[in-house]
Amino acid sequence: MTMPLLHDYWRSSASYRVRIALNLKRIAYRHHPVDLAAGAQKDAAYRAINPQGFVPMLEIDGHAIPQSLAIIDYLDAIFRDPPLVPANAADRAHVLALALAIAADIHPVNNLRILKYLAGSLKQPETARDDWYRHWLAEGLQALEAMAAARAGRFLFGDTVTLADICLVPQMYNARRYKLPLDPYPLLVRVDAEAQALEPFAEAHPDRFVPDVQKS
Repeated sequence: MTMPLLHDYWRSSASYRVRIALNLKRIAYRHHPVDLAAGAQKDAAYRAINPQGFVPMLEIDGHAIPQSLAIIDYLDAIFRDPPLVPANAADRAHVLALALAIAADIHPVNNLRILKYLAGSLKQPETARDDWYRHWLAEGLQALEAMAAARAGRFLFGDTVTLADICLVPQMYNARRYKLPLDPYPLLVRVDAEAQALEPFAEAHPDRFVPDVQKS
């Protein structure tokens, strides 16, 4: 099998999810950075294989798979160890609900293209954009804290890493970037720390993928 190629952006939370999943599955991969801030996602060659122009996209087994949760689902189906969602239907639904509370509710209203639209077409100042970000993030994390409480263990669902934790850690990284107070979410803070202490999570951290231009 040709080594998979991951198209991503270092600070994209969706890309961060996929890097974690690849590491958990112990899958070696090549890396192609797509500079969202510079508009590289609009490049015609990239759009030809990914019409949305989003990251991440994984080229694997002759497939070009967009969307982080679709990529992770593919990896979980092909590389079974370790499983990232439970086999039991009710448990699986619970883990997916936790993951989607982040990936489908918090993330879409706070991603880079939304923030650029607020800044450009709607001419909102940085303070207003940051308030927007923190508002939706706080609302989502409050619900997630309550949703996870009854069945959390070391991680969001029991004592095993699942898709829910893969989605949580990048969102907590964003929360700290935007200086959201995290005291109201003690469970999420604790689980985030547990996960980040694991090598597959640590090796996927954006700090390990900062472009040279950002370091200078």
